[in-house]
Amino acid sequence: MPGSALKGVSIRGLEVFEALARTGSVAGAAERLAMSAPAVSQQLKNLDAALGVELIDHSRRPMTLTPAGRLFLRRAEAALSALRMGQRDVVALDLSDLSSLRMGVIEDFENEVTPNLASHLAETMQNCAFRLQTGASHAMQALIAARELDIAICAAGPSVPPNTVTHPLLRDPYILAAPRGTDVSGGLTALSDLPFLRRDMNQIMGKQIEEYLATHGWTPPQRFEMDSNQSISALVAGGKGWTITTPLSLLRAGRFADGIDAFPLPQDGIARQIVLYASGDWSGDIPGQIASIARELIATHFTTPGLDAMPWLASEFVLLD
Repeated sequence: MPGSALKGVSIRGLEVFEALARTGSVAGAAERLAMSAPAVSQQLKNLDAALGVELIDHSRRPMTLTPAGRLFLRRAEAALSALRMGQRDVVALDLSDLSSLRMGVIEDFENEVTPNLASHLAETMQNCAFRLQTGASHAMQALIAARELDIAICAAGPSVPPNTVTHPLLRDPYILAAPRGTDVSGGLTALSDLPFLRRDMNQIMGKQIEEYLATHGWTPPQRFEMDSNQSISALVAGGKGWTITTPLSLLRAGRFADGIDAFPLPQDGIARQIVLYASGDWSGDIPGQIASIARELIATHFTTPGLDAMPWLASEFVLLD
């Protein structure tokens, strides 16, 4: 490839493209980046010209990515993630003055994000008593509301825990998961021969899924209700049922993933938000810096491989600034 192939590609252009992919509109990208709408349009035009392809399908509302755009988004996000990580390394997180840090993280991250995040934090802890808990989102919310945690990374609920500041991390859309080879062209009615595998109704996911089903008049029989993501994945892969899940949860299916097909939800889709709640007692940049590290790890372990496997989620399964 000639050395001039990337002439005209700027970091700002990549940021604009990423924001357009996440918001689906020029106005949304302009608001996210504190730019004018004409400036956003010009940056995208420059990027298209530099690459020699159109990245956005402007004929649809919200805007959608072209096939070339879906492919380039993964690379652009990886490049921006590396740059942001470099920036974070230059302006290093400093926890040397902290005497204690109590943090809770949802179970979804316990194999990849949480261990790496803990390692990052430990690098600058000198005299800090660090306590880490993992669990379900509703448990994390209850703990930070009771002031038993300083920071909680979990799914956002219907209300923000009192005396906390919210840092959005990830939009995690709900999707349909069925045994490999299942024909779902007829919508949810095509799955009537399989039982529906419910999430524990105490979980935020379980409640949001039931609200979605009720909104559309679907009331699957109450046969299975579980709080174990792996058990649900195993049953779906084994042809024992279908479920509504999220890319984040599906990517944790491990050895069961090859037996599962994923599809968009019929009718209007819904999503949960993964956020970082910081106690209002905390001031300064530390919560925001921890949120930035978490986003980088989520991109590495979830959104990048997730979009490789499910490119149709390009504008849905996205990091949130």
